[in-house]
Amino acid sequence: MNILFICMGNICRSPLLEGWAGHRRPDAQVAYTVDSAGTGGWHAGDPPDARAVAAARRRGVDISAQRARQLQANDFQRFDLLLCADRDNLAAVQTLAPSDARGRIALALDWCGVSRGGEVPDPYYGQERDFDHVCQLASEAAEGLLRRLASQA
Repeated sequence: MNILFICMGNICRSPLLEGWAGHRRPDAQVAYTVDSAGTGGWHAGDPPDARAVAAARRRGVDISAQRARQLQANDFQRFDLLLCADRDNLAAVQTLAPSDARGRIALALDWCGVSRGGEVPDPYYGQERDFDHVCQLASEAAEGLLRRLASQA
């Protein structure tokens, strides 16, 4: 199972989602890979926002080596699951998806069983506590991901 987490710029939410899912991978009953991307490319090549890195680090997760990238056409074939941070990203990804897309597209918190129709709020213009909140949601999403993958095995 190949999973891609998607937000707008790929420097806050999707790196945290990727980081937590990767951190929990050793606990999984099902093998999977994770990556992240943004619907926009203006941060391509940049590391995650320092506040996201710090929030993850405080919880023992290192996302500092990640680099932002923009969603690519081949991602729709490469990934089995494309999990979006919010409805705006979901709509953008659905619009970009080719008719022969292999990957399923869904909201991350919804698919992972954290919150039906739930969104990961964008902390970019917020405070440290906003990054901590997103980090907590990413942790919960990783837990839910493990449960859902195990139930489908």
